[in-house]
Amino acid sequence: MNEKFFDLKKEKQDRIINASLKIFAENGYKHCSTDDIVREAGISKGLLFHYFGSKMNLYEFLYDYCVKFLSMELKSCIPADEKDYFVIMKDSESAKRNVLRSYPYMQMFINRSMTEEDEDAVDNTSNLREELQSIYDGILGQVDPGKFRKEADPAQVHTMLQSTLRSLMNDQLQSSAFNPDHYYSEGTRYIDMLGSLCY
Repeated sequence: MNEKFFDLKKEKQDRIINASLKIFAENGYKHCSTDDIVREAGISKGLLFHYFGSKMNLYEFLYDYCVKFLSMELKSCIPADEKDYFVIMKDSESAKRNVLRSYPYMQMFINRSMTEEDEDAVDNTSNLREELQSIYDGILGQVDPGKFRKEADPAQVHTMLQSTLRSLMNDQLQSSAFNPDHYYSEGTRYIDMLGSLCY
């Protein structure tokens, strides 16, 4: 983490983080422009480079920040002894809603990073990617697969649900009236619908 950056007022920190998450999420690492970031954040380019030094350092900082923030929210929302897949997914969406209230583009940044094509960006965040995947794997490891109907494969159900939720988020983020609570309400409707078919 960049300690100097955290000496800034929280409002300015969040403005820079949100602008950076948005531009990286929309464009990927290679096509992300720091000019667009500073314009979105309303700061000078000199200030951005004073705190981060390079676009790569900023990208790595953001990834680290995302992993820590997401991990904290997921751990606070998902009980360690919960085994019901659909309850866990609703709790996970509750954690995501909390994240989106502060950082609307954080999940989109993470989703985009999964298809990142810049080799240096991928290599420099590989440990963080593994850490985040380990958190997700740990959550899914709690699930009791015996609750699913015989014809409902848990892995396929999870892939389908995640694809649906990702699409829902991307669609809603395109709207200027994006609301995390509305996203959560819509997302949990899909979870309940799928749950009624699979148990």
